[in-house]
Amino acid sequence: MALELERLVAEELAQPVDPRVAAMAAAVAARHGEASRAVLFYGSCLRQQQLDGLMLDFYLIVSDYRAAYDKKWLARANALIPPNVFPFHHDGLAAKYAVLSEADFHHLNGPETRNVSVWARFAQPSRLVWVADDAARKAVVTGVARAAPTLLGAAGRITGEAALDWWRRAFSLTYSAELRAERKGRSGSVVDADAARYAKFSAPAAAAIEAGAVSGGWARRRIEGKALSVVRLAKASATYAGGADYIVWKINRHAGTDFVLKPWQRRHPLLGAISLLPRLLRSGAIR
Repeated sequence: MALELERLVAEELAQPVDPRVAAMAAAVAARHGEASRAVLFYGSCLRQQQLDGLMLDFYLIVSDYRAAYDKKWLARANALIPPNVFPFHHDGLAAKYAVLSEADFHHLNGPETRNVSVWARFAQPSRLVWVADDAARKAVVTGVARAAPTLLGAAGRITGEAALDWWRRAFSLTYSAELRAERKGRSGSVVDADAARYAKFSAPAAAAIEAGAVSGGWARRRIEGKALSVVRLAKASATYAGGADYIVWKINRHAGTDFVLKPWQRRHPLLGAISLLPRLLRSGAIR
């Protein structure tokens, strides 16, 4: 079944995308030169098949952080608290991309990490839109194929639970383990948007759950995940130009709110983000 899951993942990753997505991915890879190994496209723009006026989401996989950056502090930041996230613009489209090494991508898709941020995303559909060579392609397929079994294994299956309900509950648990700007029910809508896909992946993913994988532990995951979200937010204030505006834009879009940054919050994005947290939590815009 593990081989069957890898086959499904490889087929899904190879599905075609809008040529503008592929062009932007190539430009992202070029930005980091020979360190670039692969670029993955994922997220709401992939699900909705809409690009204009939205923020595209990419993961750039690199061979080594030191080789990927001219500045040593960026390499250290990426290794210490992965990933680094950067804004990117190309041919009228806007995007953000996260940077992970091949080793971290493999590790963070597996059950050996309690943090949900990578395996929760790559248990969902994604596309391999740029790749350096066949070895890089194989590494990406292997890494992505770890994500769905990790997600389902961490959730554990309730006796008699339907396969799609298992996916819905698993994603709901991951949403609770991060600071998320999403309406209630978003975890279910992710599954319902492509129910046939999740049904097809269910048996191979369940069969590939690693022996001895531990389900549960979600109280600890929530505490650690939300704390890590704050730490990443602090790091992004140094690495992500315009990050505060992006955060507010995403919150407003997903939560249906109308928060507006004040000038001082733009000048001091970390303090601005922290100052918004109590209001965001009280309003339910993030959870």
